[in-house]
Amino acid sequence: MNTVETEIENLVEKAKMGDKDVLDEIILRIQDNIYGLAIRMLFIPADAEDATQEILVKVVTHLCTFRGESRFDTWVYRIASNHLMTMRKSRAERWKMTFDTCIKNIDEQASLKEDETSIEAEQSLIAEEAKRACIHCLMRCLSREFRNAFMLGEIFGVTSQEGAEILELTPTAYRQRLSRGRKKVMDFLLRRCDIVDLKNPCSCRKQAVVHVKKKIIHPEHLLFTTHPCHNRQDKDTDTLLNEFDQMARAAILIRSQPKYTAPGTLVESMKCLIDSRKYKLLST
Repeated sequence: MNTVETEIENLVEKAKMGDKDVLDEIILRIQDNIYGLAIRMLFIPADAEDATQEILVKVVTHLCTFRGESRFDTWVYRIASNHLMTMRKSRAERWKMTFDTCIKNIDEQASLKEDETSIEAEQSLIAEEAKRACIHCLMRCLSREFRNAFMLGEIFGVTSQEGAEILELTPTAYRQRLSRGRKKVMDFLLRRCDIVDLKNPCSCRKQAVVHVKKKIIHPEHLLFTTHPCHNRQDKDTDTLLNEFDQMARAAILIRSQPKYTAPGTLVESMKCLIDSRKYKLLST
C-alpha cells in the first residue's frame, strides 16, 4: 500500500471513530474521481454534479461498512458504479446515441463547402470541444455495462482484479466486458477518425462546423473545453500521437481525455448536508 492509500485509510479510520472534522478531507480526495466517472456516464456536467453529490452522501453515510478488504478507492468506485448503473435513464441517454448516429454525423461533413469549414472551426477551442465531445459520445454508444467497464479500464486504468471487485464480476468476466467495449470504440476510431489515420473521413474541424450549425455545440457555452481539470503529467498528446501506429494512436486519443475537476461547491454542499443532520452519519 502506497503513502497516499495509507493516508486516506487513516482518515477513514478517524472518521469511523467519530471524528467528523476529517470528512471534508476525505470528500476532497475522492470527489474528482467520482465526478470524472459520472460525467463520462452522464455527459451533462450538471447531471454529473448531482450524481456526484448523491454518491458522496452514500460514501460518507456508509464509511462504517468499509472493512479494508479492498483498497478504499476500489470501494468508492464500487459505490459510484452501482449508483450510476442503477439510476434512471439520464437526459443524455434519452438522445439514443449509437455508432450509426455518429456515422450519419460524419456523412454530413461531405455536404460542407470548403469555405464553410474555415469559419467557426478555425477557433481551436471549438474544434477541441468537438474532439472531447466525440469521445464522450462514443462512450454513450455503449450500453451502461460496457461503458462502465471501458471507462474503468481505459480512462481510470484499474487492473482486471480491481475492475472485477468494483463491478462484482470475476476477473475473466470483467476482461471480457472491457474487451467488447474496447473493440466497439476502437473499431470506430480506426475506420473513421482522421487523428488516428489521416485517410479517415471524420475531422474535428469539420465536425465542429456541423455541431455548431445543429446547435449541438454552443460556442458561448462549451461543456468540456472550458471545464476545470487537472494538468496531465504525461507527454503532449500530439507528440505521442505522432510516435505510434494507428491502434496505439486510438488508445492514446481515448486516454488523453482530461482529468475533470469536480465543482468546488460540492464540499460546501456536503457540509450543509452534514450539518443539517438529515443523514445519519458514521453509524453501523
